[in-house]
Amino acid sequence: MHHGETNHLNEDEIIGRIIAGERSLYEVIVRKYNPYLYKVGRSYNYSHDDTEDLMQETYIDAFKNLKHFEGRSNFKTWITRIMLNNCYRKKEKSSFKNEISDEDIDEKQTPLFSNSDYDTAKQVRKDELKLIIENALSEVPEEFRMVFSLREISGFSVAETSELLNISESNVKVRLNRAKHLLREILEKSHEIPELYEFHLIHCDPFTSKLMDRVHELHNHN
Repeated sequence: MHHGETNHLNEDEIIGRIIAGERSLYEVIVRKYNPYLYKVGRSYNYSHDDTEDLMQETYIDAFKNLKHFEGRSNFKTWITRIMLNNCYRKKEKSSFKNEISDEDIDEKQTPLFSNSDYDTAKQVRKDELKLIIENALSEVPEEFRMVFSLREISGFSVAETSELLNISESNVKVRLNRAKHLLREILEKSHEIPELYEFHLIHCDPFTSKLMDRVHELHNHN
């Protein structure tokens, strides 16, 4: 079945067909959720490469547990929770090694914020703004940064964010306000209050085909 023919299927139907054995349809799910999971990893201040590793781990975990998904919450929330748990576990592991997250800053890292239209003069300016926002956001303490990322960047509702982070809805609102306040303060210090740009997972195609190779290898375990 060509993926273009899946447009009329809803997500539950696609998941049902994957569970029934059409594992190539998992690519539809992967492409849909790449941008969301990428934002989560980068908002945790992980590098591009570490984020891709965590995403791959998350998609494999989700694939192995699809039968247990049961549609009990929405899939976006379910898979984001798996990604959050993987990010948290990695942080716990690395804290034992006293790793410094800044030590592997890579000049060629994919920016957290990127824009698809390309006009060289404008793009130079936009790239500067993206870096300013990304750096500012990384300075916001994690408890506020994650609420900001889920609510403002990934578009989760207050209720979903509350469920994902295991905090009350009123706490979500308080933390979001605090995050915005801190972000504004940091941006004002750099004399910039730019608008936020959409994310794009630049290496989407190679990432997805590599992941789907892994999924196809899993058939003996499912």
